[in-house]
Amino acid sequence: MASNILGSAAELVKAPLVHKGKVRELYDLGENFLIVVTDRISAFDYILKPGVPDKGYVLNALSKYWFGVTSGYMKNHIVHTDVDQLQDIIPDADARELLRERIIVAKKAERISIECVVRGYITGNGWRQYEQTGEINGRKLPEGLRKNQRLENPIFTPAAKNDVGHDEDISVDQMAALVGEQLTYELQEKSIMLYTMAHAICEQKGIILADTKFEFGFYAGELIIIDEIFTPDSSRYWSQEKYALDIEIDSMDKEPVRTYLAGSGWDKNSEPDELPASVVEETSNRYKEILHRLVD
Repeated sequence: MASNILGSAAELVKAPLVHKGKVRELYDLGENFLIVVTDRISAFDYILKPGVPDKGYVLNALSKYWFGVTSGYMKNHIVHTDVDQLQDIIPDADARELLRERIIVAKKAERISIECVVRGYITGNGWRQYEQTGEINGRKLPEGLRKNQRLENPIFTPAAKNDVGHDEDISVDQMAALVGEQLTYELQEKSIMLYTMAHAICEQKGIILADTKFEFGFYAGELIIIDEIFTPDSSRYWSQEKYALDIEIDSMDKEPVRTYLAGSGWDKNSEPDELPASVVEETSNRYKEILHRLVD
């Protein structure tokens, strides 16, 4: 596995930091962006301490894998992923080793401010909406569905991206009012096509891809995939042997952190205590397991 980047990489990169997200950092290289994926982990809008060793490596490796798998169907923002081509902005050899397998040099696309969510199963926030209204994002679903049930066909449930605070669930009609009917149709078709393809690949490896989210942008007038794709931070993965209806399925991501926090008495409104070493280790192993099962 790669070395760990538990904090920021800003001291390692001799380029302007233009955005620091919960996990990813974006640096301006002029023609392109440099994306660095750290081991930071968040919950309820708080960055937790310590980071989770190898998490950033896994996220980057899975994005590279899935961008490769999908590149024949749709272009993406990757220029290259070779840190040794960045000696001008990462001159220190030790710094390059720290960042190896954790970077993507990406095209500067114009981001579309819509999170394109596809759900193949009714669970999570989708299930909570359905229980209350019989709908998800204003879309009426059949009566009598059960929690975690596979939907007859995957559904597209977009969200409007907010740079501050949570993204806002919207209907397809609301999305069309924001970005236009033609782009809405294209994003819906592309998102469902990508999900369907990835679901089939996962199924062959004993994994269920329950839902996922995409970000898209325009580069040189062409629609491309940006950000990350089919990582445990953007997708809900279940192991097939744990699949059942009407229960909370243990997902293959930061579930140990969520479980610990839920039982810790934390009020979710103040800085949380450091995560126990056992929770950090279990979470790290969970991320590495999904990489192993999908890619190895």
